[in-house]
Amino acid sequence: MLLYVTLGTNDLTRSARFYDAVLAALGYERRVTEADEIGYATSGDHRCRLWVTKPYDGKSATFGNGTTMAIEAPSRAAVDAFHKAGLANGGTDEGPPGLRPFHPNFYAAFVRDPDGNKLAAVCERAE
Repeated sequence: MLLYVTLGTNDLTRSARFYDAVLAALGYERRVTEADEIGYATSGDHRCRLWVTKPYDGKSATFGNGTTMAIEAPSRAAVDAFHKAGLANGGTDEGPPGLRPFHPNFYAAFVRDPDGNKLAAVCERAE
């Protein structure tokens, strides 16, 4: 359903360190690096699906209250690695790795990036 997601940043260099680390844990790589944006994709995808950018209007980036972007993880170990990488690269904890009550195999971790955007890594496989 989604073509791509864009998240705002006020410090692209800081965000690049954070996203390079957390997305690598989930199988994504940075494919585009420009002065005002960076783009990520999986190795099998021909286009970037996640963009981190300075706002086009030149104003400060802000995060949405109640907004969370969830990224599918290939394993529970990848969820754990995502959370660890997030905390080690300037993110803050919003919920450690573990099962959630949404269904029996919903294993997730939540972090906020250095700009306050809330991210989740989710594995829905029984492991």
